[in-house]
Amino acid sequence: MACVFCRIVRGEAPAHRVFEDGVAVAFLDARPLFPGHALVVPRAHLATLTDLPAADVGPFFERVRLVAAAVERAMAAEGSFVAENNRVSQSVPHLHVHVVPRRRGDGLRGFFWPRHPYPDEAEAARVAARVRDAF
Repeated sequence: MACVFCRIVRGEAPAHRVFEDGVAVAFLDARPLFPGHALVVPRAHLATLTDLPAADVGPFFERVRLVAAAVERAMAAEGSFVAENNRVSQSVPHLHVHVVPRRRGDGLRGFFWPRHPYPDEAEAARVAARVRDAF
């Protein structure tokens, strides 16, 4: 089965494009949280952020920044929520960044899942050490 985002990038599947250049394509999310909710995808098929070559991170996220600014202006938003999933909760296995216009009182509450605080500082320190050791 062909990747739907690759098909959109190639112009083979319909989408409401809002930006495109040699690096990225941005289009409205088919199931938006709010009007103006856009997705920014790299032209190359990459499944996750960790698959994006280091040299491409800056150019790609410059496009994300441009789309975020345009969405905020176009929708007269007070700000935006910019998010990306890797594998878990990633409905299409093609790197994509959500740009969602936000307003105070719009009903979204921070992140969309429950928070789980560390039971104590010692556990937080252990987890931090595990992450540092993974570099």
